[in-house]
Amino acid sequence: MSLKNKIAIITGASRGIGKAIAQNLAKDGVHVILTARNQQDLNEAVESIGREGGKATAFSLDISDEKAVGNFIDQIKKITDSVDILINNAGIGSFAPVTETETQFWDQVMDVNVKGTFLMCKHLVPVMQKQKHGHIVNIASDVAKRTFAEGAMYCASKYAQDAFSSALRKEVRQNNIKVSVVYPGKVETYFNNSIPGVNEDHHRLHPDDIAGSVNYILSAPLHVVIDELMIHPISQDY
Repeated sequence: MSLKNKIAIITGASRGIGKAIAQNLAKDGVHVILTARNQQDLNEAVESIGREGGKATAFSLDISDEKAVGNFIDQIKKITDSVDILINNAGIGSFAPVTETETQFWDQVMDVNVKGTFLMCKHLVPVMQKQKHGHIVNIASDVAKRTFAEGAMYCASKYAQDAFSSALRKEVRQNNIKVSVVYPGKVETYFNNSIPGVNEDHHRLHPDDIAGSVNYILSAPLHVVIDELMIHPISQDY
């Protein structure tokens, strides 16, 4: 299925996986609407996409704030009557023993990874239901299917995001809305306070690998929904 002239909202799109997804979709003719908290990074991403001939718009947004999400969707409705694609990519986390995990950071991780996905879907699904089509892609993690020591907080958030996605898929399929989940393994990104390119691990996935997977999912024929896609570097033991 051609993606040309589709409209996609991408959260966490100022850098890393989100930025790569936005750039990749823009090359296929998608009008990408980027959201993140850092306006400067968003502006740089929009400029980068524009230099390549793509069409991009950016909005600073805290996806864990329901009022902000509602206002954002209202702004989007003034720009376009339809939204074809929602990519819930924004996510945070780090690893530590449970006894050393700060409650405040636990709340923050759950707010972004779980509540943020919920709020974006809550406010955008009615738009998709009205237009009788749409595709939601949630970027989870392979730890939505497994656990590891010192990963309780992050694993819990991704298990919750995965369960939410599975239930939502059953809820909206009657409205011709697809829900897909991507489960990346280790990726060379800014996650867990990492800086890409510093002590680079060439055995990890790169953001473009995940972006290609998202394009594959979105390009499936209209009658096909790819529910889940797990992607790992071949060297990863899991």
